[in-house]
Amino acid sequence: MKFVQTDYGNRKEILKFPDHYVNMPITVDDTGVTANADGKKIVPAGTVMGGGVLTDASKLATKANDGTAEGVLFYDVDVSYGPAPGALTIHGFIDLQKLPETPSAEAIEALKQITFIA
Repeated sequence: MKFVQTDYGNRKEILKFPDHYVNMPITVDDTGVTANADGKKIVPAGTVMGGGVLTDASKLATKANDGTAEGVLFYDVDVSYGPAPGALTIHGFIDLQKLPETPSAEAIEALKQITFIA
């Protein structure tokens, strides 16, 4: 018998102003995500995402820190066992200090309804 213990804590907050944002549901792709030391494949909150999800909800969201960016991942998503549901911030004020990677100039230009604040 296999026993798995999962510890839950508070989620990381990427918003500068947590009362003004718009999210949409997405499915996060597990392709190319590397497992961490615990064997979990986690896509971190604040990852710039794309993949055509704004025009076709059946598509999988993928990392897209370029001109094809469509939003910012709202919370960590565990894709250890395949594609998993997540939330994509498509409008709001994002704290740059809390992102795992700085958005490229192309991504910032593509994300017209998101303001990145240092």
